[in-house]
Amino acid sequence: MRVHNFSAGPAALPESVINEVREELPVYRDAGASVMEISHRSPQYTAIAESARTRMRSLLGIGDDWHVLFLHGGASTQFYQVPLNFLPEGATADYVDTGAWSAKAIKEARSVGNVNLAASSKEGNYTFIPSRGDWDVTPGAAYLHFTSNNTIHGTEYHVDPQVEAPLVCDASSDFLSRPIDMAGYGLIYAGAQKNLGPAGVTVVLVHDSFLAKRKDGVPTILDYRTHAEKLFHTPTVFAVYVVEKVLAWIEANGGLTGMAALNREKGALLYNRLDRTDFYRGTARPDSRSLMNVTFRLPSEDLEAEFVREAAKAGLAGLKGHRSVGGIRASTYNAVGMDSVSALVAFMDDFEARRG
Repeated sequence: MRVHNFSAGPAALPESVINEVREELPVYRDAGASVMEISHRSPQYTAIAESARTRMRSLLGIGDDWHVLFLHGGASTQFYQVPLNFLPEGATADYVDTGAWSAKAIKEARSVGNVNLAASSKEGNYTFIPSRGDWDVTPGAAYLHFTSNNTIHGTEYHVDPQVEAPLVCDASSDFLSRPIDMAGYGLIYAGAQKNLGPAGVTVVLVHDSFLAKRKDGVPTILDYRTHAEKLFHTPTVFAVYVVEKVLAWIEANGGLTGMAALNREKGALLYNRLDRTDFYRGTARPDSRSLMNVTFRLPSEDLEAEFVREAAKAGLAGLKGHRSVGGIRASTYNAVGMDSVSALVAFMDDFEARRG
């Protein structure tokens, strides 16, 4: 029996995609072997990767001037790879610090070159997104980096930032959950294991005009141009195969507009429950609340531990907050349906009635 999966990542996948993978797993179409066994240069895998790129461009409304790369190493590698390629000596990159992952990106960028901290919510325990009017941006910055959704603290940007510098975004945990205005972006990266597929592949979108600014002398494997020009080494074949199916599932369910509507509906149901009484307390400021990771506390840590234990027994999995902050976290990515959120709200009602 499948549980209601609120894991922060690796996270829930659409059940229809899992069933389709199950059917194809022993023998993939005309390949005569599992997709996990075929060559990354086979016509079957080539078709999978090209279909994934085509679907990605269609969903985002972008053209061939955007390169769609399937890379290794997770978002953590991108923390270093981005400045290595795009932060020249003597230049400055702007960073907005809204949580643990953006702080890690800042640390890696500082090992490469000059970083300006344009804004931070650290002193407020990362409970909000700093207002754009408070950002101290650098004239002529190489780029501005931000993390669009913060899985640990439950905050999210709800509009695309407007700055003169090209935007670089770690979109790992809200990628394809809503439409994106791509006009201001130079590069977007996202680990697949939240909204897009299984762990193992990182999607990187890089625009031609931004790619042209990359530095010389970057190690071959870390040079974005290497991967934009050709299939340089073995990709994560199985992960890309699943990504292609998830993209098709998003298309069939209303595209990014459909995902945004569903995610707003789920968020409204869950946040309205949080705000109904004082027993549950949301940790993010209301204007910065994430629609992907809903974080909250109960009156005591003992009650939180019991909440997680009883929820697991009731078929609600993955609700324990991140180890660095504690509390409760319900990750409600695209593949988490209204039925799961409704089940969680019903459990919250029952738990408060018994323990409140």
